[in-house]
Amino acid sequence: MTWDDLLAHCLAKPGAWQDEPWEGDAVVKVSKKIFAFLGPESASSVGVKCGPTREVADEWLARYPDDASVMAYIGRSGWNTLRIGGAIGDDELLEAVDASYDAIVSKLPKKDRPGQS
Repeated sequence: MTWDDLLAHCLAKPGAWQDEPWEGDAVVKVSKKIFAFLGPESASSVGVKCGPTREVADEWLARYPDDASVMAYIGRSGWNTLRIGGAIGDDELLEAVDASYDAIVSKLPKKDRPGQS
């Protein structure tokens, strides 16, 4: 899996769009909310919401101690950084992105959810 593959997967989600809130750091949003932190093209990881709580997200750290870490600043809210190309399989990375997207969409006001009007 490459950075470009992951970006393409994110952008294929309904209502997803790429933003660059910090110079050189790509994120993917749905409505106004980030669901994936991709960073620069040279990055080898993705930041995603891995659970509703820190305790749930910690399951990733237990399973992949070398390839999953608590995300700086927002980690306490269940966000982790997952390494691309490590022990975490491509399918699991894509599932983590999908779960992050679903978690963010579920918290949006109904009027801001993709396909809603």
